[in-house]
Order: sequence, then structure tokens, then C-alpha cells
Amino acid sequence: MTGGFSGQGRPNQGLPRLPTPPSGWPIGSYETYEGAQRAVEHLAGQDFPVTEVTIVGVDLMLVERIVGRLTWGKVLGTGALSGAWFGLFVGILLAYFSSQGVSLVPVLVGVVAGVLFGLGFAAVSYMSTRGRRDFASASQLVAGRYDVLCQPRNAERGRDLLAKLSMRPSGGTP
Repeated sequence: MTGGFSGQGRPNQGLPRLPTPPSGWPIGSYETYEGAQRAVEHLAGQDFPVTEVTIVGVDLMLVERIVGRLTWGKVLGTGALSGAWFGLFVGILLAYFSSQGVSLVPVLVGVVAGVLFGLGFAAVSYMSTRGRRDFASASQLVAGRYDVLCQPRNAERGRDLLAKLSMRPSGGTP
């Protein structure tokens, strides 16, 4: 399975290197990305030239979902944990390239130093917000609708195939 930005499975067929508005005629419009993806999967299953199809998100929104409240304990715990992981990595590298043979001392020093630096950076970062952002969140770019566009030479056929898909029961497969 390939993502929307990956090039695997889709050879570079004149794709623009710079951001360019999409071209083509609308052959379907869907409330969710899943619906638009289902439509393109249906087209692919009908031997439609899907390289001429584009899914376009329209009316983009940045949605920030709050996942929890930040406290000093959570901030310092997260900082210590991320610092410990980085310190462990550095310690393992130091132990591997050490000329003193097998020793856990570099690993322990790396973990302890990582925890201290992680605590310090997390504390300074959290203190700098001065209580203005005492929550953690996850951001996501979503669209109000998703249009499926197709190049004009196959747009009518694509529209006909998607009309047949829309007549299926909602639980049907593409």
C-alpha cells in the first residue's frame, strides 16, 4: 500500500515537481477521504487508468485535538524518558567503539546524561510557555470534502463507473 505522497507503485508520469493545482474534470465528490479512496479502488478494479485520477481535498482545515492536560510531572517524565532513549543510543555507540572491551559504563553514563539533559530541556521549554499552553494536542489536516478528478478523455467512463458504485448498498465491496 502506498501513501498519498509516496512514489512507490506510481511511476513519475509527468508529475509536476513544483506545487501545481490539479487538473481534470470532477467525476465524484465524497465527504470522507475513505469514500474517495473507495471510489478510486473501484475504478482500479474495473481496469480504469487510475494514473489519470486525482483525489483533491477541498476546504482544508487544521484540526487540533486535545489529548490531555500538561502538568510538571508529565512534562518532566516525558523529558526524562526521551532523554534516556537518546542517552541509551549514544551510550551503546560509545561502548561499541570503545577500545576498553565490553563495558556497560558508557551505556550507563549515556543514559544518566540523557535523562539530565532531557529533564533540563523539558523544564526550560515548559517554563517558557508561562502557563499559556497547559495541554497536549495532536494536529491533523482534513478537508471538508474530497473530489475525485479525472483527465477529460476518460472522465465520462469514470463518472459512469462511480455512478454504479454509488447504487450499491453501503456495505458492498468495490
